[in-house]
Amino acid sequence: MALGIFDLFKIGIGPSSSHTMGPMLAAGRFLRELDSRGLTGRGHATDKAVILGLAGEAPDSVDPDRADAMAAGIRKCCRVSLSGAFDIAFDAERDIHFHMDETLDAHPNGLRFQARDGTGAVLLDETYYSVGGGFVLSQSEIGAEAPGSNVAVAYPFETAAELLEIGAEAGLSIAGIVLENEKAWRSEKETRQGLAALWDAMEACIERGCREQGELPGGLGVKRRAKGMRDELAARPDSGDPLAALDWVNLYALAVNEENAAGGRVVTAPTNGAAGVIPAVLAYFMRFDPAAGTDGVVTFLATAAAIGMLYKKNASISAAEVGCQGEIGVACSMAAAGLSAVHGGTNAQIENAAEIGMEHNLGLTCDPVGGLVQVPCIERNTMGAVKAINAARLALKGDGSHFVPLDRVIETMRQTGRDMSDKYKETSKGGLAVNAVEC
Repeated sequence: MALGIFDLFKIGIGPSSSHTMGPMLAAGRFLRELDSRGLTGRGHATDKAVILGLAGEAPDSVDPDRADAMAAGIRKCCRVSLSGAFDIAFDAERDIHFHMDETLDAHPNGLRFQARDGTGAVLLDETYYSVGGGFVLSQSEIGAEAPGSNVAVAYPFETAAELLEIGAEAGLSIAGIVLENEKAWRSEKETRQGLAALWDAMEACIERGCREQGELPGGLGVKRRAKGMRDELAARPDSGDPLAALDWVNLYALAVNEENAAGGRVVTAPTNGAAGVIPAVLAYFMRFDPAAGTDGVVTFLATAAAIGMLYKKNASISAAEVGCQGEIGVACSMAAAGLSAVHGGTNAQIENAAEIGMEHNLGLTCDPVGGLVQVPCIERNTMGAVKAINAARLALKGDGSHFVPLDRVIETMRQTGRDMSDKYKETSKGGLAVNAVEC
């Protein structure tokens, strides 16, 4: 299966890649299928995402500042303009059904769309699965090769061992291998421009998160902390504290995931719930390393994407399948690899950093309080970012040789997720979700 950088990194809106971005994309796919046949001319804001998707909005282009008002307007008038062109009656309370106690066989995150004519006859019936990180598969695509997956890339790889072998034989870094493979889709110049755009979006998210104040939506009463932390850090005199940089790392991760919780624009990295880890570590490199520059952004993100591809191919990046080890754990592993690369790590050291990043996130559960991507999710991104930095530093102190290879850790993560109780897989039926509040 051929995956590219922009499969792992997507610009979209919060709070969830599986429950917000995925449903919006699925609604858009359903509209396109309707059009091709000539038929048209709540916690994670899934209902809002479906409404916006039916209205023709997409995660990477919808204005997050207008999204709530747009969805509210459709709810109020009980009409939606499909793709902005075909106006139909639509009552969100009547037409969107949440089956909280039903799970479809193929994946925990499933959506079924039906279009009916004026007599009630079904015109089109499609089921889609949001499988994590904004990836959406139709019923027919589950278990089959996804569209475009047979693209012939220069250096195909399925495992970390193959990635290391290719690097040794071709004399390429991991980032170099990925950049060569991206030429199957676009020129290297276009890839570099796309990576720069991703970093711009990450920076914008950090900056907005550091400006905004107030309470996050959802009813938990969680207040934004990033602005206060930013003001305190900016006013703090240089005390010579050797760990002061970590305060900024924490700030960057908080800012991103507060924005995500508020429905702002983020970059899946590889998911929305873990969107703060990679931007925080990359911002740490860009703002604290005198040698940082645009080439470093490319190297960091291309390397991180290679590691993310391994998890996507051989395990999962969906908390609904494997718990938060598949989100924060994978993001930590990706960020550790990226930071090792920009600090001059060999391919073996990079693979070691990625292995350390996941090895110490194995078994991490997904237990969001109230079903919201807030507690413990926001702070969990700060821990993932700091852990990634330490993993990179540990790996760079060695020569790349280590006891447990990355491929075995990825397989262990997959097995651990398979064995994990569903209570700890994004259902909010166990862990902090039930113990953090008084009954």
